[in-house]
Formats: sequence, C-alpha cells, structure tokens
Amino acid sequence: MSPEVGTAKIRRQKRTLLIVFALNLLLFVALGAAGLVADSSALIANSVDNLSDTVVYAMSWMAVGKASKLKRGAARISGIMLVVFAAGVLVDAVRRPFFGPEPIGATMITMAGLAAVVNLICLWLLKPLKTDDVNLRAAQTFSANDFFSNGGIVVAGALVLWTGSWIPDVIVGLVVAVVAVHGGFEILRDAGQENEAPDA
Repeated sequence: MSPEVGTAKIRRQKRTLLIVFALNLLLFVALGAAGLVADSSALIANSVDNLSDTVVYAMSWMAVGKASKLKRGAARISGIMLVVFAAGVLVDAVRRPFFGPEPIGATMITMAGLAAVVNLICLWLLKPLKTDDVNLRAAQTFSANDFFSNGGIVVAGALVLWTGSWIPDVIVGLVVAVVAVHGGFEILRDAGQENEAPDA
C-alpha cells in the first residue's frame, strides 16, 4: 500500500469514528435524561452503555494509525468497560422492586426506536472500514450490541404499557447487561489473540 493510500485510509477511519463518537455522545445524554424521567432501568442501562461506547470510540479514534500494541491496549480497555457497565445495570435491577414508580412504556419505545436508527447509521458508517484492525472490530461490536439492545427495549416498553409492570423493563435491562458482558469478553479475546502479532 502506498503512503498516500495509507494516509487517506487513516483519515477516513478517523473521520468515521469521530462522527460515530458524536452520535453516541448525543445518545448518552438523550437516553440518560429519558431514562431518569421514565424511571426505566433499560433506558438507563442503554444510556450508560452509550457512554462507554463514546469513550471507546474516542480511544479508537486516537489509536487509528498507531502501533498494534496501542490498538490492542485500547481494545482491552473497551472490553473491560463493557463488563464494568454490566455490573452497574445489575445494581439498578436489584433496586427496582423496592424503589421508584413503574417505568413509562411510551417513552421507552420512542427513545429506543430513535437509538436503534442512530445505531444503524453507526453500523452503516463503520461497515466499509477494514476489519483486520482489532480496535475497529471492537467499535463494530459495540454498535451491533446497541442495536439489538434497542430492539429489546422497544419490546419491553410495549409490555410495560400492556401489563403496567416494571418486570419487562428489568428483564430487558438484564439482557442488555448479558449482551454487554458477551461483547466485552469477545473484544478481550480478540485483543488477546493478537498479542503476538508484530506492530503495524
């Protein structure tokens, strides 16, 4: 690959990651506010997930074009953050039966639907980027996990509206946590498998 082509590819990757970073930062603020207003464990979980995504995309942006060792380090931090995030969701799920009113199903559906559209845009932006970079694969994993989580929250919101119960909200919040743990360990495994690769 010529230096000019390599530089252009790096610019494209950095530009894409910057756009995805901005979209996830906006989602974190919107979902967090809606989760607090609607008292929804699932929306709060999704908001915290988007905050971890935002940090990861920022690290991925900084790692583009750098040595493989730095990329693997950023990917490891990404995986660890996903696992830590899941622990926070579990804490919120435990408190749900004892504190707070029932979540607002309509708000859950509206915000999760909006988030699903944004995450589809992120996946569409990330898909053309090369996938032999562990950091970019981590970014794609995050967006894919978020999209499926959004779908679960839409279902939970509909069930909350139908049953008037907090249980669907907590169940989906826990599922989001499980998906996050799986994605986190997948990223850590991916980074570990590249430990012996020579620096780029």
